[in-house]
Amino acid sequence: MKKILNPVLLLATLSACNTTPHYDATGIFEATTVTVSAETSGKILSLSVNEGDNVSSGETIAVVDTTLFILQLKQLESQRSAAESSSPDIAAQAAALRAQISHQQHEYERFRRLLADGAATQKQCDDAKAQLNILRGQLTALLSSLSKNRSSISDNAVAIQYQSEQIEEQISKSIIKSPISGTVLIKYAEPGEFATPGRPLCKLADLDNIYLRAYFTVSQLAGIKIGQTVTVIADFGGNEQYEYPGTITWIAQESEFTPKSIQTRDSRANLVYAVKIAVKNDGRLKLGQYGEVRL
Repeated sequence: MKKILNPVLLLATLSACNTTPHYDATGIFEATTVTVSAETSGKILSLSVNEGDNVSSGETIAVVDTTLFILQLKQLESQRSAAESSSPDIAAQAAALRAQISHQQHEYERFRRLLADGAATQKQCDDAKAQLNILRGQLTALLSSLSKNRSSISDNAVAIQYQSEQIEEQISKSIIKSPISGTVLIKYAEPGEFATPGRPLCKLADLDNIYLRAYFTVSQLAGIKIGQTVTVIADFGGNEQYEYPGTITWIAQESEFTPKSIQTRDSRANLVYAVKIAVKNDGRLKLGQYGEVRL
């Protein structure tokens, strides 16, 4: 007696045996994040963003107290002003000695004439010349001393100026601005808390332009390249899925073991290559959401 197979069961069995995934790779939606940190120490006067807020590049998001810096800047400005005012007036200080030299020069010339007429002795003429040389030596020493003094004061004033510029830079860094246009993901601090250099204040991400980090097996690498357009399917649970055009922007140069949360077409594959696929977000895609890729 022959057993008659049910055609419906047979078709279902064959379909189950030949079913292949409707995707070529899977992955998680990610975005490039930026952690904004304090660069100076002080009390946080304001932190005007909250989680979920959108900020623009260059927008002020936090202000750290700058009172101490301003006081230091005023002190340095006072020191620089005092240093500059103490710089010697070389011309004024040398004027009296130059007048003595001029007078002694006339005396020496007078004794030379008297010596020629026999009205003065050689010693008188030599003494006048020696006194002139002494005054000239004193002038040279004075000019050298005053020049070194002025140079030292000038260098000190320049050093104070550099210190002032450093304080001004610290003051400017106390006004913290957003480095990118994006959305505040996490807020780490509140106004009134104390900020220190490197302390995170908030984390930002550009959610308009996100990417799917998907994983492809070695056998699939030949079919993908940077710049290639693919279809990205976002899974919202149940039967709700949306398709988005995506562009491959990066392919890893080294393989890695398949992450536990990732499925591949070839379940036997142990090594896969990470691939970034840029996707324009319409507002529905969320970070950490599951997605699929169809080549």
